[in-house]
Amino acid sequence: MCGFAVYTGDDQMLRLQMAHDFRSLQYRGPDNTIMKDLGNNGWIGFHRLKIMDLSDNGNQPLEYKHLSLVCNGEVYNFRQIRKDYEKTFDFQSSSDCEVMIPLYLEKGIIGMAQALDAEFACVLYDEKKSKYMAARDPIGIRPMFYGYTADKDILFASEMKALHNICDEIRPFPPGYVYDGDKFVCYHDIAKVDKFVDDEQETIFKKINELLTKGVEKRMDSDAPLGFLLSGGLDSSLVCAIAAKMTDKPIRTFAVGIQDGPIDTKYAVQVADYLGADHTEVLFTRQEIFDTLSNLIYKTETWDITTIRASMGMNLVSKYIHENTDIKVLMTGEISDEIFGYKYTDFAPSPEAFQKEAEKRLTEIYMYDVLRADRCISANGLEARVPFGDLDFVKYVMSINPEKKMNYTGIGKYLLRKAFEGDLLPHDILYREKAAFSDAVGHSSVDYLKGYAEELYSDEDLAKAKEKYPFATPFSKESLMYRDIFESHFPGRADMVKDFWMPNKEWENCDVDDPSARVLPNYGKSGE
Repeated sequence: MCGFAVYTGDDQMLRLQMAHDFRSLQYRGPDNTIMKDLGNNGWIGFHRLKIMDLSDNGNQPLEYKHLSLVCNGEVYNFRQIRKDYEKTFDFQSSSDCEVMIPLYLEKGIIGMAQALDAEFACVLYDEKKSKYMAARDPIGIRPMFYGYTADKDILFASEMKALHNICDEIRPFPPGYVYDGDKFVCYHDIAKVDKFVDDEQETIFKKINELLTKGVEKRMDSDAPLGFLLSGGLDSSLVCAIAAKMTDKPIRTFAVGIQDGPIDTKYAVQVADYLGADHTEVLFTRQEIFDTLSNLIYKTETWDITTIRASMGMNLVSKYIHENTDIKVLMTGEISDEIFGYKYTDFAPSPEAFQKEAEKRLTEIYMYDVLRADRCISANGLEARVPFGDLDFVKYVMSINPEKKMNYTGIGKYLLRKAFEGDLLPHDILYREKAAFSDAVGHSSVDYLKGYAEELYSDEDLAKAKEKYPFATPFSKESLMYRDIFESHFPGRADMVKDFWMPNKEWENCDVDDPSARVLPNYGKSGE
């Protein structure tokens, strides 16, 4: 996935501290590490995972005259951009990220960011202007944090842990923004809809099909081997099915579950068999949950309940892939829920409320599901690609009149399912009820975590939680356990996450005390 850290000041001791703490991100980029000391002009470090241009020509920082660039990203329109500039710019590699340099030279940092069809986080140093600039993709699929030294010098890093020992205050770099050297500027608000499209249903089905198919096709472009996370649910199954039609070789799929009572794995096998995939099932034990929990929270940098629950299986299957295959890129099914709806959005009181909730979830996803996918996969030296996060696809789905996305039929994600009716997937899979990933690896996984917390904490411990943690106070023994582990790694950094991911408690049937869809009255057959 790659990882970087950047210090923009002139303090020698802080440069040394950055170089030391930068090692904590090594797992993000195991293929190459370069640290560049710019003396009074700062310090730049980059850990590379080789995906596009497997030669050393693509190592970073990428440099051109007075510019130095580090970017953790995939630029899906880089081939077209490269054609536009190949007569006027002397490319040094076939790396997709290098096209950002001529874009910046012509358009500036905002124009560069707006021209990219990409998942990216980048920092660029312009020596002529003596300025550091930065930008992040509109959804926040690639991570970036910033903080300030006591002297007000700004720092950037792919993960918060690289800044933790240096900065008093650290914040997530806002998705869809650039830092122009002086201030933060929004260049793209992905959740904002200026005008809803008035397409007929058949047109909507066609466009959803075409745009998601293009989103998958773009993400098949890789110089390193690809794999697919397959839960057997609608979203990951669609990604796998679309991809399988684009290649002559069997795609390689991976499912994960707990040994005693996995839910999704049987459906994943059905999909894999139907697609003729090369399928692997990874099962984990009760003990592995406890053995990996602290390290998992260190890697994910979160205390959120549902994020940690869902990270357990994703981390372990990614670890298996890293240790047992040559795969470097994993396709995932995140972001579909945010734009098409969860189980709890069945209770949205109006189309306007549904849309408002979708905007909120899409704006905040970089703190939850997107964070989970990035950290679990990158922690194991792999790269995540998210077809449902394709910018053209997201913009279109968000612009569909929300009345057409409401669950009036009893079938969630109706538009998405209808858009892919045919022989792409078995009908039973296409119309299978949703099971949230944290539940679908097996209900016993969450039950074991809850039981573990019950053994560790008393009712009195929980009662004192508000005094101990006034911000985002843990409300269950499980959440208190996660928060204590988080604070042991990153004391005082809890505000990196806005709040617990929970259904909208203002809605009927949604005032619940657990984020799992299992507690909702419409869970139905989701866990079967």
